[in-house]
Amino acid sequence: MKIQKRLLMLGGADIQVSAIKKAKEKGIYVITCDYLPDNPGHQFADEYHNISTTDKEAILEAASHLKIDGILAYASDPAALTAAYVAEKLNLPTNPYSVVEIMSRKDLFRDFLRQHEFNTPESKSFKGYDEAFEYLQTLGKKAIIKPVDSSGSKGVFTIEVGEPFDKEFQKALSFSRAGLVIVEEFINKKGFQIGGDGFAVDGKLVFRCFGDIHFSKTNPLLPCSVSVPTLHEKTIVEKVHEEVQKLLTAIGFRDGAMNFDIVVDENDEVYILEIGPRNGGNMIPELTEYCTGVDMKEYSIRSCLGLDCSDLKMTYEKKYFSHYVIHSQKDGGVKSVSKSELLKKCILYEHYNFKIGDTVKRFESSANRLGIMLLKYENEKEMLDIINNMTSQLVLETV
Repeated sequence: MKIQKRLLMLGGADIQVSAIKKAKEKGIYVITCDYLPDNPGHQFADEYHNISTTDKEAILEAASHLKIDGILAYASDPAALTAAYVAEKLNLPTNPYSVVEIMSRKDLFRDFLRQHEFNTPESKSFKGYDEAFEYLQTLGKKAIIKPVDSSGSKGVFTIEVGEPFDKEFQKALSFSRAGLVIVEEFINKKGFQIGGDGFAVDGKLVFRCFGDIHFSKTNPLLPCSVSVPTLHEKTIVEKVHEEVQKLLTAIGFRDGAMNFDIVVDENDEVYILEIGPRNGGNMIPELTEYCTGVDMKEYSIRSCLGLDCSDLKMTYEKKYFSHYVIHSQKDGGVKSVSKSELLKKCILYEHYNFKIGDTVKRFESSANRLGIMLLKYENEKEMLDIINNMTSQLVLETV
Protein backbone atom coordinates (compact mmCIF):
# COMPACT_ATOMS: atom_id res chain seq x y z
CA MET A 1 0.00 0.00 0.00
CA LYS A 2 1.37 3.39 -1.02
CA ILE A 3 1.94 5.73 1.94
CA GLN A 4 0.56 9.24 1.41
CA LYS A 5 3.17 12.00 1.63
CA ARG A 6 2.50 14.78 4.15
CA LEU A 7 3.45 18.34 3.20
CA LEU A 8 3.47 21.40 5.46
CA MET A 9 2.80 24.56 3.43
CA LEU A 10 3.84 27.81 5.11
CA GLY A 11 1.02 30.20 4.27
CA GLY A 12 -2.38 30.14 2.65
CA ALA A 13 -2.58 33.51 0.88
CA ASP A 14 -4.23 33.97 -2.50
CA ILE A 15 -0.91 33.63 -4.36
CA GLN A 16 -0.28 30.28 -2.60
CA VAL A 17 -3.62 28.68 -3.46
CA SER A 18 -2.43 27.20 -6.77
CA ALA A 19 0.47 25.39 -5.08
CA ILE A 20 -1.83 23.97 -2.40
CA LYS A 21 -4.22 22.76 -5.09
CA LYS A 22 -1.34 21.27 -7.10
CA ALA A 23 -0.13 19.27 -4.09
CA LYS A 24 -3.66 17.98 -3.50
CA GLU A 25 -3.93 16.97 -7.17
CA LYS A 26 -0.76 14.89 -6.69
CA GLY A 27 -2.41 12.97 -3.86
CA ILE A 28 -0.40 14.69 -1.10
CA TYR A 29 -1.83 15.33 2.37
CA VAL A 30 -1.51 19.11 2.75
CA ILE A 31 -1.25 20.97 6.06
CA THR A 32 -1.22 24.78 5.98
CA CYS A 33 -0.27 27.23 8.68
CA ASP A 34 -0.09 30.98 9.23
CA TYR A 35 -1.65 33.47 11.62
CA LEU A 36 -4.52 34.40 9.25
CA PRO A 37 -7.28 31.76 9.43
CA ASP A 38 -9.36 33.56 6.78
CA ASN A 39 -6.65 33.22 4.12
CA PRO A 40 -8.23 31.48 1.10
CA GLY A 41 -5.68 28.67 0.80
CA HIS A 42 -6.66 26.97 4.05
CA GLN A 43 -10.02 25.81 2.69
CA PHE A 44 -8.20 23.62 0.18
CA ALA A 45 -5.88 21.99 2.73
CA ASP A 46 -6.50 18.84 4.77
CA GLU A 47 -5.51 20.63 7.98
CA TYR A 48 -4.84 24.19 9.11
CA HIS A 49 -2.85 25.35 12.15
CA ASN A 50 -2.86 28.94 13.40
CA ILE A 51 0.90 29.53 13.75
CA SER A 52 2.95 32.40 12.33
CA THR A 53 5.19 31.25 9.51
CA THR A 54 8.09 33.23 11.01
CA ASP A 55 7.87 31.46 14.41
CA LYS A 56 10.56 28.86 13.76
CA GLU A 57 10.31 27.04 17.09
CA ALA A 58 6.52 26.81 17.06
CA ILE A 59 6.54 25.53 13.47
CA LEU A 60 9.24 23.00 14.39
CA GLU A 61 7.19 21.71 17.32
CA ALA A 62 4.08 21.38 15.16
CA ALA A 63 5.97 19.76 12.30
CA SER A 64 7.45 17.17 14.67
CA HIS A 65 3.99 16.15 15.91
CA LEU A 66 2.50 16.20 12.41
CA LYS A 67 5.17 13.79 11.09
CA ILE A 68 5.61 15.67 7.83
CA ASP A 69 7.67 14.49 4.84
CA GLY A 70 8.47 17.99 3.60
CA ILE A 71 7.97 21.69 4.27
CA LEU A 72 7.51 24.37 1.60
CA ALA A 73 7.74 28.16 1.78
CA TYR A 74 6.04 28.95 -1.51
CA ALA A 75 6.34 32.58 -2.72
CA SER A 76 7.27 33.83 0.75
CA ASP A 77 10.59 35.38 1.76
CA PRO A 78 10.08 35.36 5.53
CA ALA A 79 8.88 31.76 5.53
CA ALA A 80 11.89 30.49 3.54
CA LEU A 81 14.14 30.75 6.56
CA THR A 82 11.62 28.90 8.74
CA ALA A 83 11.28 26.10 6.18
CA ALA A 84 15.04 25.58 6.02
CA TYR A 85 15.35 25.66 9.81
CA VAL A 86 12.61 23.10 10.39
CA ALA A 87 13.70 20.83 7.55
CA GLU A 88 17.30 20.80 8.77
CA LYS A 89 16.21 20.00 12.34
CA LEU A 90 13.99 17.14 11.15
CA ASN A 91 16.45 15.85 8.54
CA LEU A 92 14.08 16.61 5.67
CA PRO A 93 15.10 17.76 2.15
CA THR A 94 16.38 21.35 2.20
CA ASN A 95 19.20 23.66 1.31
CA PRO A 96 21.40 24.34 4.36
CA TYR A 97 19.90 26.83 6.80
CA SER A 98 23.14 28.83 6.71
CA VAL A 99 22.81 29.24 2.92
CA VAL A 100 19.16 30.25 3.08
CA GLU A 101 19.98 32.73 5.85
CA ILE A 102 22.62 34.45 3.72
CA MET A 103 20.25 34.60 0.75
CA SER A 104 17.41 35.94 2.94
CA ARG A 105 19.40 38.74 4.61
CA LYS A 106 20.49 41.63 2.40
CA ASP A 107 23.46 42.54 4.60
CA LEU A 108 24.79 38.97 4.77
CA PHE A 109 24.25 38.52 1.04
CA ARG A 110 26.16 41.71 0.18
CA ASP A 111 29.02 40.59 2.44
CA PHE A 112 29.11 37.19 0.75
CA LEU A 113 29.17 38.71 -2.74
CA ARG A 114 31.97 41.07 -1.75
CA GLN A 115 34.08 38.32 -0.15
CA HIS A 116 33.72 36.12 -3.25
CA GLU A 117 34.51 38.94 -5.68
CA PHE A 118 31.12 39.30 -7.32
CA ASN A 119 29.94 42.70 -8.49
CA THR A 120 27.92 44.24 -5.67
CA PRO A 121 26.87 47.76 -4.66
CA GLU A 122 28.92 49.49 -1.99
CA SER A 123 26.91 49.04 1.19
CA LYS A 124 26.84 48.91 4.96
CA SER A 125 24.16 48.15 7.55
CA PHE A 126 23.22 50.27 10.55
CA LYS A 127 21.14 50.31 13.70
CA GLY A 128 21.33 54.09 14.13
CA TYR A 129 20.59 57.00 11.81
CA ASP A 130 23.62 59.19 12.56
CA GLU A 131 26.12 56.54 11.44
CA ALA A 132 24.01 55.82 8.36
CA PHE A 133 23.96 59.52 7.43
CA GLU A 134 27.76 59.77 7.77
CA TYR A 135 28.26 56.68 5.61
CA LEU A 136 26.00 58.04 2.86
CA GLN A 137 28.28 61.05 2.46
CA THR A 138 31.23 58.74 1.76
CA LEU A 139 29.36 57.16 -1.16
CA GLY A 140 29.18 60.50 -2.90
CA LYS A 141 26.12 59.50 -4.91
CA LYS A 142 22.46 58.58 -4.77
CA ALA A 143 21.72 55.55 -2.63
CA ILE A 144 18.98 53.19 -1.53
CA ILE A 145 18.05 52.28 2.03
CA LYS A 146 16.05 49.22 3.00
CA PRO A 147 15.53 46.81 5.87
CA VAL A 148 17.98 43.91 5.72
CA ASP A 149 15.25 41.32 6.06
CA SER A 150 11.91 42.57 4.73
CA SER A 151 10.11 41.67 1.52
CA GLY A 152 7.63 43.21 -0.90
CA SER A 153 9.52 46.54 -1.12
CA LYS A 154 8.44 47.45 2.41
CA GLY A 155 10.55 50.28 3.83
CA VAL A 156 12.65 50.80 0.67
CA PHE A 157 13.59 54.37 -0.29
CA THR A 158 15.90 56.28 -2.62
CA ILE A 159 17.98 58.91 -0.82
CA GLU A 160 20.25 61.73 -1.98
CA VAL A 161 23.69 62.60 -0.61
CA GLY A 162 23.51 65.59 1.74
CA GLU A 163 19.74 65.36 2.23
CA PRO A 164 18.41 64.23 5.66
CA PHE A 165 16.57 60.91 5.57
CA ASP A 166 15.80 60.28 9.23
CA LYS A 167 12.08 59.67 8.56
CA GLU A 168 12.86 57.16 5.83
CA PHE A 169 15.46 55.48 8.04
CA GLN A 170 12.99 55.02 10.90
CA LYS A 171 10.34 53.68 8.51
CA ALA A 172 12.83 51.19 7.06
CA LEU A 173 13.93 50.20 10.55
CA SER A 174 10.34 49.50 11.56
CA PHE A 175 10.13 46.75 8.93
CA SER A 176 13.32 44.97 10.03
CA ARG A 177 13.02 42.00 12.38
CA ALA A 178 16.79 42.19 12.92
CA GLY A 179 16.68 45.94 13.65
CA LEU A 180 19.08 46.75 10.80
CA VAL A 181 18.90 49.04 7.78
CA ILE A 182 21.27 48.73 4.82
CA VAL A 183 22.51 51.78 2.90
CA GLU A 184 23.81 50.93 -0.57
CA GLU A 185 24.88 52.79 -3.67
CA PHE A 186 22.40 53.18 -6.50
CA ILE A 187 23.48 51.28 -9.64
CA ASN A 188 22.55 52.97 -12.91
CA LYS A 189 21.14 50.16 -14.98
CA LYS A 190 21.18 49.47 -18.70
CA GLY A 191 17.73 48.51 -19.90
CA PHE A 192 15.26 46.79 -17.63
CA GLN A 193 15.98 45.26 -14.25
CA ILE A 194 15.84 41.48 -14.62
CA GLY A 195 13.43 39.35 -12.60
CA GLY A 196 11.78 35.97 -12.89
CA ASP A 197 12.30 32.49 -11.46
CA GLY A 198 14.76 29.64 -11.81
CA PHE A 199 15.30 26.14 -10.47
CA ALA A 200 18.39 24.25 -9.38
CA VAL A 201 18.92 20.49 -9.36
CA ASP A 202 22.07 19.14 -7.72
CA GLY A 203 23.57 22.63 -7.73
CA LYS A 204 22.98 23.30 -11.43
CA LEU A 205 20.69 26.03 -12.75
CA VAL A 206 18.73 23.70 -15.03
CA PHE A 207 15.87 26.09 -15.73
CA ARG A 208 15.27 29.84 -15.62
CA CYS A 209 12.79 32.27 -17.07
CA PHE A 210 14.24 35.77 -17.10
CA GLY A 211 11.82 38.67 -17.42
CA ASP A 212 11.89 42.47 -17.24
CA ILE A 213 10.68 44.29 -14.15
CA HIS A 214 8.39 47.30 -14.54
CA PHE A 215 7.96 49.68 -11.61
CA SER A 216 4.84 51.45 -10.40
CA LYS A 217 4.07 55.13 -10.80
CA THR A 218 3.23 55.34 -7.08
CA ASN A 219 6.65 54.09 -5.94
CA PRO A 220 9.58 53.90 -8.39
CA LEU A 221 11.18 51.11 -6.34
CA LEU A 222 8.05 48.93 -6.20
CA PRO A 223 7.55 46.41 -9.03
CA CYS A 224 4.07 46.20 -10.49
CA SER A 225 4.79 43.92 -13.46
CA VAL A 226 7.23 41.40 -14.90
CA SER A 227 7.15 40.81 -18.65
CA VAL A 228 8.69 37.88 -20.52
CA PRO A 229 10.86 37.25 -22.32
CA THR A 230 13.47 39.76 -21.21
CA LEU A 231 14.30 42.26 -23.92
CA HIS A 232 18.02 42.18 -23.09
CA GLU A 233 20.32 40.87 -25.83
CA LYS A 234 21.13 37.16 -25.93
CA THR A 235 24.76 37.78 -24.93
CA ILE A 236 23.59 39.62 -21.80
CA VAL A 237 21.10 36.86 -20.95
CA GLU A 238 23.85 34.24 -21.23
CA LYS A 239 26.16 36.34 -19.08
CA VAL A 240 23.48 36.68 -16.40
CA HIS A 241 22.87 32.91 -16.46
CA GLU A 242 26.59 32.24 -16.01
CA GLU A 243 26.82 34.70 -13.12
CA VAL A 244 23.86 33.11 -11.35
CA GLN A 245 25.38 29.66 -11.78
CA LYS A 246 28.69 30.89 -10.41
CA LEU A 247 26.88 32.24 -7.36
CA LEU A 248 24.89 29.04 -6.74
CA THR A 249 28.14 27.06 -6.82
CA ALA A 250 29.93 29.46 -4.49
CA ILE A 251 27.15 29.71 -1.94
CA GLY A 252 26.16 26.04 -1.97
CA PHE A 253 22.54 26.28 -3.09
CA ARG A 254 21.70 22.78 -4.27
CA ASP A 255 18.04 22.24 -5.01
CA GLY A 256 14.82 24.15 -5.47
CA ALA A 257 13.28 27.33 -6.76
CA MET A 258 14.77 30.79 -6.69
CA ASN A 259 13.59 34.28 -7.60
CA PHE A 260 15.89 36.80 -9.28
CA ASP A 261 16.50 40.53 -8.92
CA ILE A 262 19.41 41.50 -11.17
CA VAL A 263 20.68 44.64 -12.91
CA VAL A 264 23.15 45.10 -15.75
CA ASP A 265 25.06 48.38 -15.58
CA GLU A 266 26.09 50.68 -18.40
CA ASN A 267 29.30 48.66 -18.89
CA ASP A 268 27.40 45.36 -19.21
CA GLU A 269 28.53 44.27 -15.74
CA VAL A 270 26.05 41.99 -13.94
CA TYR A 271 24.95 42.85 -10.39
CA ILE A 272 22.92 40.22 -8.57
CA LEU A 273 20.91 42.34 -6.16
CA GLU A 274 19.00 39.44 -4.66
CA ILE A 275 18.25 35.77 -5.22
CA GLY A 276 15.35 34.72 -3.03
CA PRO A 277 15.53 31.03 -2.05
CA ARG A 278 11.89 30.41 -3.00
CA ASN A 279 9.40 30.82 -5.85
CA GLY A 280 8.53 34.35 -6.88
CA GLY A 281 5.42 36.04 -5.53
CA ASN A 282 2.56 37.64 -7.45
CA MET A 283 2.01 34.45 -9.48
CA ILE A 284 5.40 34.47 -11.19
CA PRO A 285 5.36 30.62 -11.31
CA GLU A 286 1.99 30.74 -13.09
CA LEU A 287 3.33 33.33 -15.53
CA THR A 288 6.33 31.07 -16.11
CA GLU A 289 4.06 28.12 -16.87
CA TYR A 290 2.04 30.10 -19.40
CA CYS A 291 5.13 31.19 -21.32
CA THR A 292 7.28 28.03 -21.07
CA GLY A 293 4.95 25.16 -20.14
CA VAL A 294 7.13 24.40 -17.08
CA ASP A 295 5.13 23.92 -13.88
CA MET A 296 7.35 25.38 -11.18
CA LYS A 297 4.76 24.55 -8.52
CA GLU A 298 5.12 20.85 -9.13
CA TYR A 299 8.92 20.89 -9.09
CA SER A 300 8.98 22.91 -5.87
CA ILE A 301 6.65 20.39 -4.25
CA ARG A 302 8.72 17.46 -5.53
CA SER A 303 11.98 19.00 -4.35
CA CYS A 304 10.87 19.65 -0.77
CA LEU A 305 9.60 16.07 -0.53
CA GLY A 306 12.90 14.68 -1.82
CA LEU A 307 11.35 13.44 -5.07
CA ASP A 308 13.22 13.27 -8.37
CA CYS A 309 13.42 16.52 -10.38
CA SER A 310 16.01 15.36 -12.93
CA ASP A 311 13.54 15.58 -15.82
CA LEU A 312 13.42 19.39 -15.59
CA LYS A 313 15.14 20.92 -18.62
CA MET A 314 15.67 24.40 -19.98
CA THR A 315 12.61 25.47 -21.97
CA TYR A 316 12.60 28.85 -23.70
CA GLU A 317 9.86 31.43 -23.53
CA LYS A 318 7.03 31.86 -25.96
CA LYS A 319 6.31 35.53 -26.65
CA TYR A 320 4.84 37.77 -25.08
CA PHE A 321 3.43 37.60 -21.54
CA SER A 322 3.35 39.54 -18.30
CA HIS A 323 1.78 39.66 -14.91
CA TYR A 324 0.37 42.86 -13.47
CA VAL A 325 -0.25 43.72 -9.84
CA ILE A 326 -3.64 45.43 -9.59
CA HIS A 327 -3.34 48.47 -7.36
CA SER A 328 -4.66 51.94 -6.60
CA GLN A 329 -2.91 55.23 -7.27
CA LYS A 330 -4.43 56.77 -4.12
CA ASP A 331 -6.25 56.04 -0.88
CA GLY A 332 -10.04 55.96 -0.98
CA GLY A 333 -13.21 53.98 -1.51
CA VAL A 334 -13.46 52.03 -4.77
CA LYS A 335 -16.22 53.56 -6.90
CA SER A 336 -15.69 51.60 -10.12
CA VAL A 337 -13.27 49.46 -12.13
CA SER A 338 -13.13 49.59 -15.91
CA LYS A 339 -10.93 47.91 -18.52
CA SER A 340 -10.18 48.89 -22.09
CA GLU A 341 -11.19 46.53 -24.89
CA LEU A 342 -7.50 46.15 -25.75
CA LEU A 343 -6.70 45.01 -22.22
CA LYS A 344 -9.68 42.65 -22.08
CA LYS A 345 -8.46 40.68 -25.07
CA CYS A 346 -5.05 40.15 -23.42
CA ILE A 347 -6.28 38.74 -20.10
CA LEU A 348 -5.50 35.09 -19.40
CA TYR A 349 -6.34 35.22 -15.71
CA GLU A 350 -7.46 37.81 -13.17
CA HIS A 351 -8.51 37.94 -9.56
CA TYR A 352 -9.41 40.82 -7.29
CA ASN A 353 -9.03 41.06 -3.52
CA PHE A 354 -11.61 43.82 -3.09
CA LYS A 355 -15.21 44.74 -3.89
CA ILE A 356 -16.79 47.97 -5.09
CA GLY A 357 -17.21 50.18 -2.03
CA ASP A 358 -14.16 48.81 -0.19
CA THR A 359 -11.58 51.25 1.14
CA VAL A 360 -8.15 50.70 -0.41
CA LYS A 361 -4.67 52.09 0.13
CA ARG A 362 -2.24 53.72 -2.31
CA PHE A 363 0.27 51.20 -3.69
CA GLU A 364 3.35 51.78 -1.52
CA SER A 365 4.32 48.15 -0.82
CA SER A 366 3.16 44.66 -1.73
CA ALA A 367 0.82 44.81 1.28
CA ASN A 368 -1.37 47.16 -0.82
CA ARG A 369 -1.79 44.65 -3.67
CA LEU A 370 -5.44 44.44 -4.79
CA GLY A 371 -5.18 41.49 -7.16
CA ILE A 372 -3.28 39.98 -10.07
CA MET A 373 -3.64 39.76 -13.83
CA LEU A 374 -1.80 37.43 -16.20
CA LEU A 375 -1.66 38.76 -19.76
CA LYS A 376 -0.71 37.57 -23.24
CA TYR A 377 0.18 40.02 -26.01
CA GLU A 378 0.36 39.91 -29.79
CA ASN A 379 3.81 41.49 -29.96
CA GLU A 380 6.45 43.45 -28.05
CA LYS A 381 4.97 46.83 -28.94
CA GLU A 382 1.52 45.91 -27.65
CA MET A 383 3.05 44.55 -24.46
CA LEU A 384 5.04 47.69 -23.71
CA ASP A 385 2.21 50.02 -24.72
CA ILE A 386 -0.20 48.35 -22.32
CA ILE A 387 2.22 47.98 -19.41
CA ASN A 388 3.52 51.55 -19.72
CA ASN A 389 -0.02 52.95 -19.91
CA MET A 390 -1.82 50.57 -17.59
CA THR A 391 -3.44 53.36 -15.56
CA SER A 392 -5.52 54.21 -18.64
CA GLN A 393 -6.08 50.56 -19.62
CA LEU A 394 -7.27 49.53 -16.15
CA VAL A 395 -9.02 52.43 -14.40
CA LEU A 396 -9.70 52.00 -10.70
CA GLU A 397 -11.75 55.01 -9.63
CA THR A 398 -11.66 55.95 -5.95
CA VAL A 399 -13.48 58.61 -3.96
